[in-house]
Amino acid sequence: MAPRTLPIIEISGNPLDRGRQYGEAVRPRLHTALAYYEEAFGHSSGLTWQQVTARAARWLDPVRDYAPDLVEEMSGIADGAGVDLLDVLALNARGEVIYDRSFARMAEGRQELETPAEVAVEERSEGCTSFAAYGEASGDGRVWAGQNWDWRAGVSDTVVMLRVVQPPKPTLIMQVEAGQIGRQGANSAGIALNANGLGGRFDDAVGLPQTVVRRRVLDQHTITDALEVLCRTRAHIASNALLTCREGYAIDLETTPAGHGWMHPTDGLLVHGNHYQAGIPAALAAGYRPLSSDSLVRVPRAEQGLRVLRGSTGPDESRKLIKQAMSDHLGLPESLCTHPDSRMPAVQHWTTLVSSCVDLTGGDYHVTAGTPCDRDYQHLPWNLYDGPYGDAG
Repeated sequence: MAPRTLPIIEISGNPLDRGRQYGEAVRPRLHTALAYYEEAFGHSSGLTWQQVTARAARWLDPVRDYAPDLVEEMSGIADGAGVDLLDVLALNARGEVIYDRSFARMAEGRQELETPAEVAVEERSEGCTSFAAYGEASGDGRVWAGQNWDWRAGVSDTVVMLRVVQPPKPTLIMQVEAGQIGRQGANSAGIALNANGLGGRFDDAVGLPQTVVRRRVLDQHTITDALEVLCRTRAHIASNALLTCREGYAIDLETTPAGHGWMHPTDGLLVHGNHYQAGIPAALAAGYRPLSSDSLVRVPRAEQGLRVLRGSTGPDESRKLIKQAMSDHLGLPESLCTHPDSRMPAVQHWTTLVSSCVDLTGGDYHVTAGTPCDRDYQHLPWNLYDGPYGDAG
């Protein structure tokens, strides 16, 4: 098994202090991320990094209006890492930049809509396969949540595990790219958020970046408040959110700028990938094609592999079975456990950055630093429910 583990970082205090602690801790990794995305944005949109940050400023006021504390935290990250606030904002909106063709039109001085050829080469959505398993689906009686997070291999050395102590809000544990304020994780209220890209063009209205929406979801103490965030905010791009809570409940929301769809588990098991499973939005229905066609394979393979959890007799066996399921290689390299495709340019290489497995009943959080097929889970030193601000035990 590969010995590599993910760096662990803990931050606390007011938003500005938290950000500075975070920025100082990830300074080299954040600069690595900036260098990668400068190349990636140039490849996808033709924009220089200076042009990207100038256009990323479009999100500054909307984020400040919605979550001023998160702008403070990003300002602290910028101070701690020795970069500009707009650099950090661009890292937090990297999906919005890559998937929004209006950026390419800006670079070329065009304002018209995409041509059919442009739609055909639309960037594939962030590849992830998320799951929740409890009740009948969990032989050991525990509530499990997790995912394979598939994204650009070029940022693998920037991924960190971040613990945020922020009373009176819940304490968070998240897997993020250096400088990001939110992505996937769980909190001390016993709520897990796993997320997947969906793709699809809607309109040019400015919505909130996914990192902001997801962080605000994990800032909630109840599953209903977390759902309220997803239902009452307008994100800039489409994304899937799978919410699981320790009481033994899960719901999946396909959130888009044009409307939401939702799904509930079947016999305690719910799996979601990168295609619309609850229903294709009306705005896309006429010409919809999944941007990540491999999602059509990954989802049923994960369901098949995770069904064996019904026979588990304890958490150690459950983690072993989850790891086995999430290591599936049908369709390699674009498989459930994703590996770089040598046929593609290096800047577009994809891989499973993190495979996560969270026991919401006991609070243990396990991750792999890369593909789960060739390394063991790393047991994080924090329990979700540790500390004076934990809401469960």
